[in-house]
Amino acid sequence: MLKQVFRAVVLLVVAAAGAVGQERFVRPVDGAAKDASFAAFRTKLIAAAERKDANYIIGILDPNVRLSFGGDEGVADFRTMWKIGQKDSPFWGEFLAVIKNGGSFSGEGRNKLSLFTAPYTFSDWPDDIDGFEYQVIFGNRVNLRERPSMNARVIGQLSYNVVKVDDAGSVMKPDGEGLDWAKVETLGGKSGFVKAEFVRSHIDYRAGFEKKGGVWKMTFFLAGD
Repeated sequence: MLKQVFRAVVLLVVAAAGAVGQERFVRPVDGAAKDASFAAFRTKLIAAAERKDANYIIGILDPNVRLSFGGDEGVADFRTMWKIGQKDSPFWGEFLAVIKNGGSFSGEGRNKLSLFTAPYTFSDWPDDIDGFEYQVIFGNRVNLRERPSMNARVIGQLSYNVVKVDDAGSVMKPDGEGLDWAKVETLGGKSGFVKAEFVRSHIDYRAGFEKKGGVWKMTFFLAGD
């Protein structure tokens, strides 16, 4: 009888552990140093974006730069879409989040350093995690709060955890333009609210860079799938 009770308890513990699941992470990866010319190019590019130098950005665009999956491409479309001549263009924030957060080269053989894709949340997303269903904490030691408020109790901290976002439970910004607070749950069962800027989708904005005629060019900057 005692053996049967013990076995039942063990099964319950195992079932509970399986229900919670195991934490998964998408931690920063940066392979830029594998090509010194690209590393130097990126340093200059980040500086240009930080000072909002529209002419520099236009100068590094490939003539056929892809901007969406709907046919938007080329420098003229880029100017129209992003209006980077304006200092308040949303491009600057979106682009800096991409170019300052690692990435990896792809290719094979002699062309293994032919394409650099950023950020790491796109280039190094795990193949076995659904990038449409899950997102990731985009930062280290991000406060997880009990309620969607900066005054709410901090119930934990998350670092690069894979999370599922509860859209219905999340909170929009006062102007209705995007999320302010994301209600998240990790694969390990931790749940609460984090500021939305610390949650990133695998298919959020990403950029690709290729060396053409000895010069690095941005060949795509787009989001979605």
